Amino acid sequence: MAVSPPVCDFGAAWHEFALPAGDGQVLTLAEVAGPRGTLIMFICNHCPYVRAILDRIVRDAHALMDQGIGVVAISSNDASAYPQDGPAQMAELARDAGFRFPYLHDETQQVARAYGAECTPDFFGYNAQGRLQYRGRLDASGRAPAPPEARRDLYEAMMMIAETGSGPRDQVASMGCSIKWKAA
Repeated sequence: MAVSPPVCDFGAAWHEFALPAGDGQVLTLAEVAGPRGTLIMFICNHCPYVRAILDRIVRDAHALMDQGIGVVAISSNDASAYPQDGPAQMAELARDAGFRFPYLHDETQQVARAYGAECTPDFFGYNAQGRLQYRGRLDASGRAPAPPEARRDLYEAMMMIAETGSGPRDQVASMGCSIKWKAA
């Protein structure tokens, strides 16, 4: 089911976390944050929306990292109900797709809840002071990739944040599959 998250809550503070990567190493927000801003992405392995843009996510994440912006991906899906979103499969995807950024597993789903993440992909762009400035889409892609020349909304917003500390006021929400929450 397609879900769109709410609009950006400008100035909202980020939330601390300590989550394991595929190699078992636990990383904190301080360890992944960048000096010019930080992008926190909620993604997963099986979502068709993520799969349609995975190459673009990697391209833009790496380009942002090269500009001093920290990048981290987090999967919060219930891996017992969706085993393809488990830690071993996450590590395999990260390796196969060439991630230079960490891909962390939020088994308890507490981090996703703290951030208010709703779908995959869900992008949270923070300035160097840890204040939310972007919560929008990567580009015009949906379940299928947008044309190659599509505007790079996320990349442009994060570069604006790195340069000015503020994000664009007009943002188009991301769209994707709902996070697969554990049964209560």
